[in-house]
Amino acid sequence: MADRAGDYIAGLFGAEDELLASLREEADRTGLPPIAISADEGRLLQVLLTAISARRVLEVGTLGGYSAICMARSLPPGGRLLSIEIEETHAAFARKYIDRAGMADRVEVRVGRALDALPSLDGERFDAIFLDADKEPLPTYFDWALRLVRPGGLIIGDNALWGGRVYDGDESDERTRGVREFNRRMATDPRVLGIIVPTHDGVAVAVVR
Repeated sequence: MADRAGDYIAGLFGAEDELLASLREEADRTGLPPIAISADEGRLLQVLLTAISARRVLEVGTLGGYSAICMARSLPPGGRLLSIEIEETHAAFARKYIDRAGMADRVEVRVGRALDALPSLDGERFDAIFLDADKEPLPTYFDWALRLVRPGGLIIGDNALWGGRVYDGDESDERTRGVREFNRRMATDPRVLGIIVPTHDGVAVAVVR
């Protein structure tokens, strides 16, 4: 039933335009990790950002730029998205497609470790943050998100179900522990109101109180 529901939702809301389909195909062909968000997850991000009238968004983990393009398309004129990517080759690929999408004026891809870049942003304010990078430091990313996202803004984390590993009881994998602790904080920290949307690999969403 879950697979049929997912197929139904993806069929209705997951259509890719030619540019995003080309991005996905070239990313696969050139060896980028096949971990970009799905098209219907892109739609979910657009709905969330539009709902809060987001103008300034922070992304941790650019990869090929798929999610950055989806989110940038939901921003109003003058809106800006800052995306942090550790791999220069991924950043260059993403910039190429961001430019092709006509979003170069609203998306900046900054190369570096997120754990170095986030402290440099201290004191700035974002309407939303999308966390889609390495999983071990997710609890630290959560702490920074609380510093950087305005009240009423969103903290969004991809892969919240982590292929089912978050609920299989395995404590040996550091990435799984990171995702599990991030989810626990999204569920229990009184400074946010959160939930996991069980689409594909799970999207955790919380409103900052």
